[in-house]
Amino acid sequence: MRMRRVLFCLWGFAVGMAPLSIQALEAETEAKARLESIEQALADSDLEAARRELSAVKALVGEQLPTVQYFEGRLAFEDGRYPEAIRLLERAGIEDKPASYLRLAKDTQSVMVHHRSAASAHFVFLYPPGKDEVLAPYALDTLEAIRTALLNDLGYAPPGKVRVEVVGDAEELAKVSTLTLKEINTTGTIAICKFSKLMVTSPKAVANGYDWQDTLAHEYTHLVVTQKGHNSVPIWLQEGLAKYLETAWRGPPGESMSPSQRALLGRRVKENKLIPFSKMHPSIAMLPSWEDAYTAFAEVFFAADYLFKRKGAEGLKTVVEAMAHGSSDQQAVEEATGQTFADFEKGWMAHLRAQPVPKGLIPPGEDKVVLKGSTEAAAKGKPAQDKADKGKEISFRDFAEVVELQPRRDAHLGELFRARNRMGAAAEEFGKAYALVGDRYEAISNKYALALLSLKRLDEAQKVLEGAVVMHPGSAQTQVHLGRLYLERKDFTRAKGAYLAALAVDPFDPEVHLALLRVGMALSDTPLTERARKAVALLTGH
Repeated sequence: MRMRRVLFCLWGFAVGMAPLSIQALEAETEAKARLESIEQALADSDLEAARRELSAVKALVGEQLPTVQYFEGRLAFEDGRYPEAIRLLERAGIEDKPASYLRLAKDTQSVMVHHRSAASAHFVFLYPPGKDEVLAPYALDTLEAIRTALLNDLGYAPPGKVRVEVVGDAEELAKVSTLTLKEINTTGTIAICKFSKLMVTSPKAVANGYDWQDTLAHEYTHLVVTQKGHNSVPIWLQEGLAKYLETAWRGPPGESMSPSQRALLGRRVKENKLIPFSKMHPSIAMLPSWEDAYTAFAEVFFAADYLFKRKGAEGLKTVVEAMAHGSSDQQAVEEATGQTFADFEKGWMAHLRAQPVPKGLIPPGEDKVVLKGSTEAAAKGKPAQDKADKGKEISFRDFAEVVELQPRRDAHLGELFRARNRMGAAAEEFGKAYALVGDRYEAISNKYALALLSLKRLDEAQKVLEGAVVMHPGSAQTQVHLGRLYLERKDFTRAKGAYLAALAVDPFDPEVHLALLRVGMALSDTPLTERARKAVALLTGH
């Protein structure tokens, strides 16, 4: 309603109180109706429909009305033509104040002014100068892959080339989106789909990196669902579909739930502290805590999982199509499943309760996105990287999450032995800690594996690292260590998979690209070799 008041205020300012002929009144009535259609088309991210309606309005009333210039500015903004958007919105009389489109256009232009771009058949990827350039080829591959997967599963792909904009940190994400910095920091939000584009934070802004390729796929899924569903799909279904389908670019859907997130969900189910679907509106990013946000994501993931397991991809597609044709979310779910919504909710809740919960303690918050510069990032830190002997990676801070006293003592002693290059003794102490806690702690698993690798006890190291990958799937360092092991065995195919998995979390580690260069040459993979060579040159200056 607020936007309608703005439109008619602009319209009234333009036409004043001058008497109108019958023909002029009819033109005004039609123009006002089309202006509302433009607003709805923009909300639906249907830019082609918005352009058609605006052309019709201009044919009726000309191009000089403030309302027409306002929508010209809105379209320029959504197209990424920010200087033009600023000029048009200023001419339309829009105030430069917080939350206005003029302020948003100015802030976005200030962030994007020096960005560079790379393109594929269906995407334009814009990134700040510097090391973010290494993201471009992998990002475009990911986006093209998720486009193909969703075209198959949901039967739709956005027309034209979709814009993807990389921002440098949380402050820039707040500037170019409608989220506040507090909301971003509270929930760990690092990307958003809005204004017919994807906005994603650079992994360089996040301590220890994050699953940035899955995140790109997640946000693209939002765009597909928004456009196909004519912006009618509510947040709980939007997020459920996006979370469930975000892994479809690299394999089956439904592979995004980590043991840590499952453990959190299991605890919240047991405590009866789930987040109602209605509380997720207007955005999960606006929930009061990170735990609430992650619980909500897990809930809606399993709602989509329940639907998928009953009706497959066709069930997901039917829900979106039914809502596009006017059904409510409950009606759409009933149409897709053939059961009442009440029965769907009962089945979903039973599905939640039936999920296996990892045994034993999992460190709280290990999946949390921690932004650099925050107090939490300073406390958590990143595993030390000794350039002279990177394989040692000496750091006692890595064991801060180990709550059990004896394993922590054993791990500290093992680290002291590693610092003195006494690898046999280090492996023995880390082995004691590992025997007590198993795969529970990523740091213990990785330090134990590094000691075993240095002793050429490859089979034992592989077993430890593979267990760590299952329990901590988002760990770049575990994948790097697996990659080292596979290179030692000259198993270049598996090494490629491990280093690409590391890159999907931490794309700025030179070791990853140096290893991929070696792998590409060994496998005669020319595209990978050239991509890795460019990344190495960019990151190392050689």
